[in-house]
Amino acid sequence: MAPSPQAEAVTALLREALTNSGTAWSLGSFGAIAEFMRDPDEAVSALPDDRMGLATERGAIALTACSNLRPVAYETSVASGWNHAVALCLPEATSFMSRRNVVTELGPDRDAAREREREAIMFDLGLDLLAVDACVRTSDPDAIACLRSGIGQPLFDHANSIGRHLVAMSPHRVFLAKVGRIEVYAPIPGPGGTSPEGPHTHVLPKLLRSGRTHAATTPIPAGWVPCAGLHPAHPYKDMMGQRIAFDAARYEAFQALLDCWGDPDLLTIKRGGEHRPASLVSSRHAQGARRIAEVQARYLRGEVIEADPVADEDEAAADHA
Repeated sequence: MAPSPQAEAVTALLREALTNSGTAWSLGSFGAIAEFMRDPDEAVSALPDDRMGLATERGAIALTACSNLRPVAYETSVASGWNHAVALCLPEATSFMSRRNVVTELGPDRDAAREREREAIMFDLGLDLLAVDACVRTSDPDAIACLRSGIGQPLFDHANSIGRHLVAMSPHRVFLAKVGRIEVYAPIPGPGGTSPEGPHTHVLPKLLRSGRTHAATTPIPAGWVPCAGLHPAHPYKDMMGQRIAFDAARYEAFQALLDCWGDPDLLTIKRGGEHRPASLVSSRHAQGARRIAEVQARYLRGEVIEADPVADEDEAAADHA
């Protein structure tokens, strides 16, 4: 059966984004996320199979355009500006992954993005996420022995020795969803360390305890679960959240994505329309859309918006939540 026009459009969106080094990617849930990004001049290799994606020496992404995959383009109001992304969503009923709640050995990772890792042993960390399996992978005998010592226990249990050694071992992190996977090869930063400039992961137990699949500020349609996301180049900040001169072309490029994949009601509100009582848009998201329109108008008029270091830190934190 030939793919539907919708499926073809989604595949085209993913393929085009993969060719753009300015687009970052994420895969995960609220409190546990893997991010993939690459430099414009960074060497890349194709995947050894028919999945969409690529690999670098720092990480990899492999995607499968599920027939029911729904992109949702959105903007969220944060600090002195806004964030934007395209969430890759599945119907909740078909988004479920393993839901393991203890560390579990999965065996060799036969679907690794690079063939040289396909004999390495994968372990599910047992975070019990709805639509994502957060795993680690290693071929180091000592690391395998350490990970096996924690099998059958919750990762954050004080009796589980894995947590005390995870930074030193720094196994590959492999986050899986129905839409694909992101692999991170960079070392895990130690206490007080910062995420590397490139592929990295965040696992935040405090946020995990909420049981949410996404932040309340993210306007995901009811009944849908965001499993992954693509993050096109932002108009006033780079991939690491540092301020840059406002780029109107980047702004226009994302507005085109909003027109294609955004919520029509939110777009109407953002452009000055009324929030209809029958609309499924929450008052919180409607208010956010109006604030975004106001601050974007200031940027487009060329007004100088001073960077607030504290606000920028809050905004960077929002990017990773």
